[in-house]
This record gives sequence, C-alpha cells and structure tokens, in this order.
Amino acid sequence: MSKAFIAAVIQDSINCTGVAANQAANDLIDAIVEELKHEGGFTLPSFGTFTVRKTKARKALNPRTGEQVKVKAGKTVRFKASPNLKKAV
Repeated sequence: MSKAFIAAVIQDSINCTGVAANQAANDLIDAIVEELKHEGGFTLPSFGTFTVRKTKARKALNPRTGEQVKVKAGKTVRFKASPNLKKAV
C-alpha cells in the first residue's frame, strides 16, 4: 500500500480533487506518526495496533566484509493485526 493508493481511495470515496485527496492522505499519515511519537502506540479498531519498541545495542556482521559492527540502540515500530483482519485475510 502506498500514499498514492490511500489518496486514490479517499478521492473515490468522497468525490474530491486529487490534490485534496493527497493532502488528506498526508495529514492522515502525519497524524499517525505524531501519535506514535507522543503516545508510543496507535490502534485502528478492526485493523490492528502499532506500537513503538526500543531495540538494544548489539553487534552485527557487515555482509560485504564479514567484520563485526556495533549497532546503536534505537526504536522500531511493530504491528499486531486484529482478529478481524486475520479472518478477512
């Protein structure tokens, strides 16, 4: 799924211009990102839950050279599908 796909669905759903649909898609994605930053999670009922998880610092291998490289601690987003979504797919 892409932002263009979301904009096309919005445009078909409410019969608006492509520019307005693209702006609505941008606003939706920005709102989700802000919610993840400030609250650490976001739930869409009947779809699933997005959560922010911390990752630990670790050592990894450089695939080209095979040498060990340090990877810093960080954050990642996880998604857990709702039971309704699992049944639909």
